[in-house]
Amino acid sequence: MQYDFIAIGDMVTDDFIELSDVRIDTDPDEGDKGYNEICFRFGDKIPYVNSVVVPAVGNSANAAVSATRLGLSTAFISDTGADERGDKQMETLRSNNVDTTYVRQHEGMPSNYHYVLRHGPERTILIKHSAFPYALPADMQGPRWFYFSSVGEHGLPYHHEIAEYVQKNNVKLAFQPGSFQISLGHETLKDIYAASELFFCNKEEAQRILGSAEEDIVQLMHIMRELGPTIVCITDGANGAYAFDGSEAWFMPMYPDPAPPVDRTGAGDAFSSTFTAALAAGFDLPTALSWGPINSMSVVQDIGAQAGLLTRDKLEEYLHNAPEDYVAKKLL
Repeated sequence: MQYDFIAIGDMVTDDFIELSDVRIDTDPDEGDKGYNEICFRFGDKIPYVNSVVVPAVGNSANAAVSATRLGLSTAFISDTGADERGDKQMETLRSNNVDTTYVRQHEGMPSNYHYVLRHGPERTILIKHSAFPYALPADMQGPRWFYFSSVGEHGLPYHHEIAEYVQKNNVKLAFQPGSFQISLGHETLKDIYAASELFFCNKEEAQRILGSAEEDIVQLMHIMRELGPTIVCITDGANGAYAFDGSEAWFMPMYPDPAPPVDRTGAGDAFSSTFTAALAAGFDLPTALSWGPINSMSVVQDIGAQAGLLTRDKLEEYLHNAPEDYVAKKLL
């Protein structure tokens, strides 16, 4: 069959450990751009509040579940271990109606397992990616959309394979770079940028990718679009989200939280995948921009990146009941 949406990227199991007896410090010499640091006593026994294990997550796995709940026929291309954790990941994907035909389990390779240190709604993640042998399935019929995100640091050749496939098979590509992909810069991944129909990142990531101190997001979108993506979308946290298709630029405020956020993990994935799903379903750019923040709002009300993902009916209910000022504003 031809799928509406195939997500590509690493899959992990997240172990959320809620900390209490810690201190958060900021280097005063770094100013507003300084990193917060989580501090606790080395060599001591540090109590924690609880641990919640969430299997089958990661940027692209989250996108696959998001697209499925929004009504798209969805598959996932990924790799995991032939172990107990990998089996649980596969079971979880299937329970979310994600087609796992293209997920390979590898003997002798451990499934990805991350430790998420929570303190309030924020978190620090301890990560380790197995060096799975990435490859697109040889027997795959091209979908209407690929959604590509985080892979391990050994995966550079995989990017070129995906870019070539997209260009040869008339597949639309949504690219949401992970940390490793951002660190590579745009020149190393110029074929992926050139092949992208949609590109997502936040303001700080855009500045890092471009090596720019530009603060104006509309200008950042102009510069980013010169790298090749047809539509560029840049988020700015609580300040809202922006999208630019080369002729029109739009701004969307964030959807108001019904309660204080519980955990911000997966908010960006929810926004990007929902925006993509709206376009894949035939909606225009302003509508897609109005869908994304609603799923982000919902996701941060639960622990983990998938529990709060909405069905299309529920998303449209939130949209119907949105505040009067929750509307896309045309900037250009």
